[in-house]
Parts: sequence; C-alpha cells; structure tokens
Amino acid sequence: MRPLPPAGQTPAALHGASAFTTVRVQGGEALLWPQHLARLAGTCSFLGLPEPDERLPALPPGTHLMRVTVTDEGTFFSFRPLQPGPRPEGGVSVVLTDWQTHPQLAGHKTGNYLPYRLAGAQATAAGAFEGLLTDGAGQVVDGSRTSPVLELGGRLVVPAGGLPGTTRAQWLTGQDHDERSVHVSELAQVTRAWVCGAGVGVVPVCQLGPKPLPIFWPPVTHPALCWPL
Repeated sequence: MRPLPPAGQTPAALHGASAFTTVRVQGGEALLWPQHLARLAGTCSFLGLPEPDERLPALPPGTHLMRVTVTDEGTFFSFRPLQPGPRPEGGVSVVLTDWQTHPQLAGHKTGNYLPYRLAGAQATAAGAFEGLLTDGAGQVVDGSRTSPVLELGGRLVVPAGGLPGTTRAQWLTGQDHDERSVHVSELAQVTRAWVCGAGVGVVPVCQLGPKPLPIFWPPVTHPALCWPL
C-alpha cells in the first residue's frame, strides 16, 4: 500500500467532480468549439463548477483530440493525436451493453464516467465498434463514446435522455427528426443507424446487435462530420 499523491486527493479525482468536452482539432481549428463551450458551460453551471475559460490554447498542427476539463481549480486542456486509421467503408458494428447511465447525470459529460468506460470495454470484448447504454426503464440513451441516430418508421430518431452530442446536432441541423424515448425492444425495428462523435464524424452502422443494416454514408462537407484526415 502506498500513500495517495496530493493530485489524487481532489474532489475531481476522488469523486469525478469535473466537467469535460472532447474537441477535434484539425487544420489549425478547434471544430465546433462554440457548441462544445456552450455545452460545457451548462454542465459547469449544473455541477456548481467555475465557468470554463473560453480562450483556446495554441493548437498543434495535424489532427488531434483536445480534452478540455473544468474542475473547482479552473480549466485545463490536453491533446492526443487522432489516428483512427482508414475510414470503415463497410460501416461499424454496435451492440447493446449491460450498462446504464446515471439518472441525473446522463445529459452531462462529467468525470463520473465509469459506466461509459465499462460499456466501451464490453463492446470491444464483443468485437464491436460501439456499445449502447440504457436507463433504468430499459430505454436506449447513449453510446459509450458516440451519439446514436436511429431510423425508425422512416424517421430519424434521437434517443432521449443522453448527452446532447455536438457532432450529431451539427449533422441533424436542417433535417427533420424526432427526439423521443426509444425502448430496447424497438431496436429490432431499426432500418438504418449512425453513430456521431468528435473523433469519428458521422459513421453508418452495418450491424446493430444481431441485426445487419444497410449502410449509407451521408454526403457531408463540414470537417467535423467527416472521418478524420
């Protein structure tokens, strides 16, 4: 047994008392930064944390993911290279996991992130690209690292109750869609699906659990919606 370092004795480290967002940096630009900042500010207000610093640091060349984290000590940033490999032309597989979102925190990106990590690990163990989380009522809420869009009855549907994904919102701007509760029993009726996130853009799903789906890469031009360069 060793003593816990001082850095591990903060509320952020001990209890997840932090808010964060993950932004793609590409072409010298922090993509969708105003949207990320607005969502981050809302979570900070909800958690009683300081307002996030809106001033960006010097951005590195190339393509990176920038994590912006707010604790009671201020706003911090970190970068990691974004190298996802070739675009998955055949789409990606998604599974339903055993993990549930927090009933009060599901709409926020906080340091209380363990259910998402565990859902992602379960998806990886199943050989899938992404794993879906539910709530206590059996409604599909979110992905472990992306935001889902489902086609049900010919309509684009955003499952209610999860994180308001910035990439997904950008893609759906100007498109007719519904935001509603989606029970896990409805997954068998999904006709097409996509996952959206800063690290991947908008990616079609070729397999949802045991069900194969037709893939459709949407004709997007905004760099935040494209597979990373």
